[in-house]
Amino acid sequence: MQTIANPWLWGGFVVVVIAALLADLVLMRHGGPHKVTFKEALWWSIGWVALALAFNAGLWWYLHQTIDAANANRISLEFLTGYLVEKSLAVDNIFVFLMVMSYFAVPEEQRQRVLVIGVLGAIFLRAIMIFAGAALLTKFHWLLYVFGAFLLFTGIKMWFSAGSEPDLEANPALKFMRKHLRLTDGYVGHDLSVKRDGKRWFTPLFVVLILIAVTDVIFAVDSIPAIFAITTDPFIVLTSNVFAVLGLRAMFFLLAGMADRFHLLPYGLAVVLVYIGAKMLLIDVVKIPVLVSLGVVFGILAVTVWLSPGAAAEAAGRSAGVSLPDR
Repeated sequence: MQTIANPWLWGGFVVVVIAALLADLVLMRHGGPHKVTFKEALWWSIGWVALALAFNAGLWWYLHQTIDAANANRISLEFLTGYLVEKSLAVDNIFVFLMVMSYFAVPEEQRQRVLVIGVLGAIFLRAIMIFAGAALLTKFHWLLYVFGAFLLFTGIKMWFSAGSEPDLEANPALKFMRKHLRLTDGYVGHDLSVKRDGKRWFTPLFVVLILIAVTDVIFAVDSIPAIFAITTDPFIVLTSNVFAVLGLRAMFFLLAGMADRFHLLPYGLAVVLVYIGAKMLLIDVVKIPVLVSLGVVFGILAVTVWLSPGAAAEAAGRSAGVSLPDR
């Protein structure tokens, strides 16, 4: 696997991630389990984005000193593009988390714990998938076409399923747990399982954690191929993924009361996946510069977010029988 990273870069990245996770676990949970306010989540979200940008700036400076300016610029743009794509897909991931937690009425004070485990699981899972994917692509270049076709199909499927909520009752993992596990009727503090009459019973919190883990797997399968269209360097793929996932918990609480304001985001993400899939399928025919890809992805997402509040308001107006003026 070809990479620009050396042991010092890998070591520095690991130190930054461990320090960031410790800060998140200690500071964000200061005072014990509690309901995270919008203001608190906003500042944490800004901090996570600033950390990712600072890491990219540090990487650019290091590469500028050790290789050359052109490659330093290219690699920094690859990181930024990958980070933007992964962060955007993480938003869609959060909407599913919201649906799961609302469905199971997870207490506010327990949501942080669920998200901590979800973030740690996502980092571990993505690291495994990224190194496996990079190793496979090194030996089998044609897998890029498989990834491209998969993303193209996923994007089209996402477009037509946008606006409809997934049916949790039909979820295979939930059906399996209900059939094979003894489940308590309600939550038992922060316990995942309890013993009653010598038998092990599992709480709804355990069910939620399993569904979050399954969601992590599904979204990793979608997002990992997407970033391989931007770069095949495992260091850039992993770092941009991890920094996007690190802010997942704060972003969850930030978007918890704003989900309706991103009414059109799934459509924008669908277009992004179709674009990236087409880029992978044409990788040996047309070389699209990284800066162009960054502009396309940012433009699609910016337009989608800008139009979303208006689309949501128009939908609400139609349901209430109210005519709204044109934008």
